[in-house]
Amino acid sequence: MAEDSRATAPGASVWLHERPAAKRRSEQPTGLDRDKIVATAVRLLDADGLAKFSMRKLAAELGVTAMSVYWYVDTKDDLLERVLDAVHREIVLPAEEPSEEPDADWRDEVRQLARGFRAMLVAHPWTAHLIGEYLNIGPVSMDFANTAMRAMTRSGLPTEQLTGALGCVFQFVYGYGTVEGRWGERFRAAGLDEDEFLADWMGGVEGRPGFAPSLEVLGRRSTSVAEQRERDFTFGLECVIAGIETMRDRDPRT
Repeated sequence: MAEDSRATAPGASVWLHERPAAKRRSEQPTGLDRDKIVATAVRLLDADGLAKFSMRKLAAELGVTAMSVYWYVDTKDDLLERVLDAVHREIVLPAEEPSEEPDADWRDEVRQLARGFRAMLVAHPWTAHLIGEYLNIGPVSMDFANTAMRAMTRSGLPTEQLTGALGCVFQFVYGYGTVEGRWGERFRAAGLDEDEFLADWMGGVEGRPGFAPSLEVLGRRSTSVAEQRERDFTFGLECVIAGIETMRDRDPRT
C-alpha cells in the first residue's frame, strides 16, 4: 500500500464507492476501529499539521502496524476524507425544521452556522486545504450543507440565487477563518503572543509612508487582537447578510 496520498481525481470520493468486503473478522487487528483511527488522525493533524502527517506516524501513535490501519481505510485519501467529515461534527446545527423553533430567523441560523464553520477552521487549520482537495460530501458535511440551504431558502431569495448567497457567506467565512487559523498556527509554533507581535511590527514600520494609513487605524485600537478580530468578523458577516437582504428586496425592473 503506497504511503503517499494519491492525486485525487475530480469526482473521486470515499463516499461514492463501496469498500470491498472485509476479510475474516478473526484476522482483524484487536482494539482498533475506524472511529479510533479517525480520532487519532485528527489529534495528529492538530499537533503536527498536514505536511507532517503520514500513515506510518498514525500507526505508531495507535501502536499498530501501518497495514493494520489499512484494514479500515483503503488509502490515505480515504482517511483524510473521513477526518474532514468528522470535524464538521463540531459545528452545532440549528433545529432541522423551522416548525421546531417558531421564532427562528434565517439570519440567526446563518450566523450560527457561519460562526461554527469559522471555529472549525481555526481549531483545525489543515481543514482549509482539505476542503479544496476533496468533494467534502460525507454525511456530517452534508447535514451542515443541507441545514445551510434550508436556512437560506427561508430568506425569500429566488431559487436561482440561493447558491450564490450561500457562497457569499461561506467564502467570506472560509477566507477569514483560513487566515486566522494559519496565523494562529504560526504563532503557536513560534511561541509568540500576537498582541506583542503586532506591537513590534508597528514599531518596525513606523515612519514608512506606505504603512501610514494602516498604522493610523491600528494605533487607535483599544482592544486585543483577538477582540478586534471578533469584532471585524461579526461586522463583516453582518455586511454579507445585509447585502443578501438588499439583493432580495431589489426591484428586478429597476
